[in-house]
Amino acid sequence: MLEGKNILLGVSGGIAAYKVLDLCSRLKKKNANLKIIMTESASKFVSPISFETMGRCKVYSDLFEGSHESVHHIDLPKWADVFLIAPASANTIAKMANGIADNFLTASYLACDKDVIIAPSMNTNMLKNKATVRNLDILKSFGVKIIRPKAGILACNTVGDGRLEEPSKIVEYLEDYFTEKDLKDKKIIISAGPTVELIDYVRYITNKSSGKMGYNIANEAKKRGAEVILVSGPVKPFEIEGITRIEVKTNEEMKNTIERYFDSSDALIMSAAPVDYRVENPSDRKLKKTGNNLELDLIENPDIVKYFASKKNKQKIIGFAAETDDLVENAKDKLKRKNLDYIIANDLTKWGAGFNVDTNIASIICKDNIEELGIMPKDELANKILDLLR
Repeated sequence: MLEGKNILLGVSGGIAAYKVLDLCSRLKKKNANLKIIMTESASKFVSPISFETMGRCKVYSDLFEGSHESVHHIDLPKWADVFLIAPASANTIAKMANGIADNFLTASYLACDKDVIIAPSMNTNMLKNKATVRNLDILKSFGVKIIRPKAGILACNTVGDGRLEEPSKIVEYLEDYFTEKDLKDKKIIISAGPTVELIDYVRYITNKSSGKMGYNIANEAKKRGAEVILVSGPVKPFEIEGITRIEVKTNEEMKNTIERYFDSSDALIMSAAPVDYRVENPSDRKLKKTGNNLELDLIENPDIVKYFASKKNKQKIIGFAAETDDLVENAKDKLKRKNLDYIIANDLTKWGAGFNVDTNIASIICKDNIEELGIMPKDELANKILDLLR
């Protein structure tokens, strides 16, 4: 999403400026184009040559540098696809809110007709001061997007809000920003991870599902503008902001949760791995060893995806088939038997596919077509799956 994007980066004064060097490195690794503006105070914390090295670009700071042929604080915003200011100090925020253009950064802001994103960083009391609160509200009303600071131990030994968001998260924010919102009007239910079924008070039946595939689908769907309901078994491979995430344990809880949202949804992507069987009579006490084998009466759980496919109206239903034998034949059988629109089939015996890895090898199967995909990151496969909903 960031390859070839022109990012104008403004760095204002604050100890968090050192973290923005890492941000520059991450953006360059994503093949983004950078141009950097530093305030005079920012250069007191980190040398401009450090930013030139990490950003592989010129750093601008002198408002009066240039010529009649090139007025830099006018030309740089024209070049940019987005103007990111990180860290955004209380002083810079105040100047932006009140139209003060007494340095290169704030003059460039006033000349910018592209989207502006700021990542504030400052002492907690400065952040909560009524003047700063007012200034941030003013910038919001101007359409400036704000990456909220985090809580933690600050450089001044204060504990509270004001930490610059981590560079990795700022990169994710930018990727989200540049992603086409082609699923903006879609409400998508996505299930992820395993379920568990109790044997007794302390033991249970489950499987190896890590939830990574479902979480990647949810994250990419959110980036593409969808309203996302993530129904998750007891896993959390990574955090996703901006979605509705509901934790469940048993098959019944997963089914009942999906039921609450199903009628108003446009699609159900059943990437979870619900347990096929449950103990008929689980014990509410811990079972003790007796010296004999333990016999459990297992009964089949209801098939969640089949149940919802049987009552679908406008919804597209996408299921998954994780197999060790006869992949295509078994997947086709599930597609037909469960009345699915698509099934995503992957062979668990192949290296790079299946549980607890960041890649997958899948075939997308529908009634009259099979698309075989090579090994790819799960976020890339997630977008292939989401393309089916456009």
